[in-house]
Amino acid sequence: MVNLRAILKHPDDLYPMVKLKLAARQAERQIPAEPHWAFCYSMLHKVSRSFGLVIQQLDTDLRDAVCIFYLVLRALDTVEDDTSIATEIKVPILKAFHRHIYDRDWHFSCGTKHYKVLMDEFHHVSTAFLELGRGYQEAIEDITMRMGAGMAKFICKEVETIDDYDEYCHYVAGLVGLGLSKLFHASGKEDLQTDAISNSMGLFLQKTNIIRDYLEDINEIPKSRMFWPREIWSKYVNKLEDLKEEENSDKAVQCLNDMVTNALIHVEDCLKYMRALRDPAIFRFCAVPQIMAIGTLALCYNNIQVFRGVVKMRRGLTAKVIDRTKTMSDVYGAFYDFSLMLKSKIDEGDPNAKKTKDNLEKILKNCRESGALSQRKSYIIQSKPQYSATLIAVIFILIAILLAYLSTTRQNYM
Repeated sequence: MVNLRAILKHPDDLYPMVKLKLAARQAERQIPAEPHWAFCYSMLHKVSRSFGLVIQQLDTDLRDAVCIFYLVLRALDTVEDDTSIATEIKVPILKAFHRHIYDRDWHFSCGTKHYKVLMDEFHHVSTAFLELGRGYQEAIEDITMRMGAGMAKFICKEVETIDDYDEYCHYVAGLVGLGLSKLFHASGKEDLQTDAISNSMGLFLQKTNIIRDYLEDINEIPKSRMFWPREIWSKYVNKLEDLKEEENSDKAVQCLNDMVTNALIHVEDCLKYMRALRDPAIFRFCAVPQIMAIGTLALCYNNIQVFRGVVKMRRGLTAKVIDRTKTMSDVYGAFYDFSLMLKSKIDEGDPNAKKTKDNLEKILKNCRESGALSQRKSYIIQSKPQYSATLIAVIFILIAILLAYLSTTRQNYM
């Protein structure tokens, strides 16, 4: 449901939100008829609607490969995430997962909600995987094997140092970057990017998620999941869970800012990776999540709410990013704006203030030297909205039309 208060505060969000809603409906109607492919694309939209939309804009063979790659790794991640599974059961499954994807009969019940359905009905994913081209299969198998082994290693190992942190993020996300680069190359649409910058693409996204998801991970039942490196958090508290206590608010924010500063070191590589892409659909597929990541970091930085609840970009801003991200100029503009937003939040008394500024200045310099900033459409810098009776009436009419259209569409396809 459209949040009317958010629309009134950000009226320019409405149009991209309507477009995104209609695009989602269109994507649902394009789900293939074959049962296994229907399951895969339906599940893709359930576990990640916005990610599913950018996947479906890829050309058919690459789209199918990326869809299956995502679901295979999402299933692997579901096994790793389920803290109710005993270590002696979980580790062998993680290590053997790359072989299970060739078995049409294999499944393993774990996870919750949509993820449980994915695991219970995993034979659909395996069936679809076996229909991919051999080059795609080999790339997916290789990354799944390496990721499963890395996840198994960290089931029995704490994230102590920053090197451990980078290694863990490599296994669970950097390898995704390497795998996607292989799939893009196998499609014939892109040159093979280096492992180093492919890895950075994954690390930037993963570190953003780890920062944003602190409270969810620390409150995981029956056992907390801890990914913030001890080398960072031990400078501020005695135990990682102490960061969520109100009396530690000042130290928690300083630790948070330290984590964000660490994540920013990957931006230069990410911009370099995206700058080298040629195919417009592949470019958008890569660029949208990266812009979402820098935007999320800008929101999280110096924000105690990371330790109190959920901090994420509003739906309208997400829709705007998806709608407006078409060229590298858009990427530079978004990174520039969100970096300025983050820089404006720096507290001079923060122990990492200088380091944060230095990292941001490198990003801002990179964006300025691109020569693309004059062409950008700002996502976040806008004057205070001025409301009128006419504007409010138009907004309500558009919302009513949208809801009526969606209601009619739903009835037609029931």
